Amino acid sequence: MFSVIFPGQGSQMVGMGKELYDKFDLVKNLFKDADDSLNFSISKLILEGPKEDLDLTANTQPAIFLISYSIFNLVKKEFNLDLNKAKYFAGHSLGEYSALSCAGYLDFSDTLKILRIRGDAMQNSVPKGQGGMVAVLGSTVNVIEKILTKYKENLKVQIANDNSEGQIVLSGKTEDLEKLIGILKNNSIKNIKLPVSAPFHCNLMNNATKVMTEELNKLNFKNGQNKLISNVTANEINDPDELKNLLIKQIENRVRWRESVINMIENDVDHFIEIGPGKVLSGLVKRINRNVKIDVINTQSDIEILKI
Repeated sequence: MFSVIFPGQGSQMVGMGKELYDKFDLVKNLFKDADDSLNFSISKLILEGPKEDLDLTANTQPAIFLISYSIFNLVKKEFNLDLNKAKYFAGHSLGEYSALSCAGYLDFSDTLKILRIRGDAMQNSVPKGQGGMVAVLGSTVNVIEKILTKYKENLKVQIANDNSEGQIVLSGKTEDLEKLIGILKNNSIKNIKLPVSAPFHCNLMNNATKVMTEELNKLNFKNGQNKLISNVTANEINDPDELKNLLIKQIENRVRWRESVINMIENDVDHFIEIGPGKVLSGLVKRINRNVKIDVINTQSDIEILKI
């Protein structure tokens, strides 16, 4: 059995999807529809840059979704491979929106607009420079949780992403992260400050939660075709109302990607198909379990050799 997975922020690059855009009218038409929905040329930004504008969270989120959605529909409609035969759909953070839209829970245009709002709300939840993220390498969730518990009176830091064996991302205020870096070094735990401008998936995103609660409640969620694996619970879900509530919780809660992948594998998934720019998720899946089959789909040749 296979699962379809969709990447999150950090996978973007100027020129992503250009080969498919140049070759297929289906992709050109989706790019045009996206421009119309957002009232600005996100297609030009994706294809030509500049990179600093594409990297703005309010642009990155709808841009990555547009690429993922375009590839997904190209695979289905031009190459007649039914990705909706997947046992599960899952996505990392904003990738969860790609998953629910491709599975039919939310319209294409609504997804673009809500991701534009989500990106803007997350970016502006904390003043620039006052929050950040740190990746911890080669440690475990249990070890990091013990450290955070031990110093909880002095440090307001949370686990933002449990990505894979040996890769955990932490979010918090800049000064707290600086203190934590010193503690991690004293414990011989390798860490890297990430080049992000906001502390995603922690309580500092509270203003974004308020915005997204209001905006998500305006949207019409439908019954989708596939079961999703929730970032918040790492469990399957296909109820539109529960899905909406979990998308709201997702803003301040950790992305349980490692647990999500393990859960899918334990439920007979032995093949993961990553749809979208880059191959970040495939790398994480490989770290979690080296025995599963993984396909990365972002070029025509990738699609042509795909077997499901």
